[in-house]
Amino acid sequence: MAKRTPDGPPPPPVVQRVRLQYAKRGRLRFTSQRDFARAFERALRRANVPMGYSAGFTPHPKISYIGAAPTGVASEAEYVEIGLAREVDIQALRAALDDVLPDGLDIVDAVPAGPGSLAERIQASRWRIELAGVDAGTLGAAVAAFLARDEVGVERLTKDGRRTLDARGPVLTAAVSAAATGAGAAPRAILDLVVRQVTPAVRPDDVLAALRIVAGFALDAPPVAVRLAQGPLDDAGEVADPLQPDRVAAGTAP
Repeated sequence: MAKRTPDGPPPPPVVQRVRLQYAKRGRLRFTSQRDFARAFERALRRANVPMGYSAGFTPHPKISYIGAAPTGVASEAEYVEIGLAREVDIQALRAALDDVLPDGLDIVDAVPAGPGSLAERIQASRWRIELAGVDAGTLGAAVAAFLARDEVGVERLTKDGRRTLDARGPVLTAAVSAAATGAGAAPRAILDLVVRQVTPAVRPDDVLAALRIVAGFALDAPPVAVRLAQGPLDDAGEVADPLQPDRVAAGTAP
């Protein structure tokens, strides 16, 4: 029996790779990764981006999503890499995509992809979690109890059923502050976290579940979590910009 081959010529090779930073803001924080992927592919078509495609019977656009935030949290630092069949002006590409994406899904930056894997640079995330109706002192005591532990197991429902993960080990730093409020307003506390990337990733809700386990810390209102950064860890333990090596390679670093 003859081996089947796809009809027509193979797709043109990828000649340019671009790395994009995007944000999920406002109501669009409830967008799932699947929903974002659909919106992003529509935006690529509407902006007439000359995408490269895989070979085979069902060609797919050359898109790699890196370290997507969980549904329900906002983010200022999500990343995606695309492969193009012809070279384009990268800043014009960024503007065109931003124009056709829904408000709240915003292209923050675009750089030519340099050598190395972007995914391998994602070593940690920096999170800010705002907790309405919570006094900073109460939160601080719960965080101190959490940090005093070597390990705190929390349960998470996954596609393979319930599993227990350690919410303490990956947390590198946890700092508490009081959010500014008007006179007579209910208190609000801020929890800033730096969390090392592990598999499965420890998320803000895992840390809040751990605070409930170790200190009986409970919330009366849903938290508002924002990922402020994700990338490599620098010598001071801060989360650095993962696109900086690409800027250096392209000669556009500040």
